[in-house]
Amino acid sequence: MNTTVFEQFFADCVGNWHSDRTYHYLTHQEIERSQTTFEVEPLTSQVKAKVLADNNYEKLNHLETLPGFNLGFYTISETGEEKRQNLNLMFVPKSGDNTILVGDYLRDRAYEEDRPIVAHFSFDSTTRELLMTTNYTRVVSVDSITLSNPQLRIRKILNYEKPPARQPLQNVLLVGFGVEKKVVV
Repeated sequence: MNTTVFEQFFADCVGNWHSDRTYHYLTHQEIERSQTTFEVEPLTSQVKAKVLADNNYEKLNHLETLPGFNLGFYTISETGEEKRQNLNLMFVPKSGDNTILVGDYLRDRAYEEDRPIVAHFSFDSTTRELLMTTNYTRVVSVDSITLSNPQLRIRKILNYEKPPARQPLQNVLLVGFGVEKKVVV
């Protein structure tokens, strides 16, 4: 795979973003709207090494070539509930073909559980969609970011009840949709 589109995707993600989201909680038939502001900054190789160490991941060479970010965000729901989080994350490509690149997605703090976590990603260079799948203790989260253009991302989040080992994802607990616009400062 030509990694130019992959590299450009992440270069375009750096900056400040504003997101309007809608969450559909299927377990109790509730719809929630929220707004989130994101600050995305590149990670240094030193911080990438720490993310690898936090996850007991193998040491890698050429850390400067791997995409990695510090992500800070603030969310406020329509009911006034607030959440702030700051985490470091990085992507380690493993294999690919002409259009799809796959690998590991590492964070020093997970969204659903406050701990380091290694997840899986795939990137489609044709659609510029980054698909991230994280196996938590009780749920499996499938998060999609499609970069429509350098100023607009479309987000989709599906949380599934974690199935028994080697069984397909089936029971959807939460569906989220978001429109994320880059904030020009």
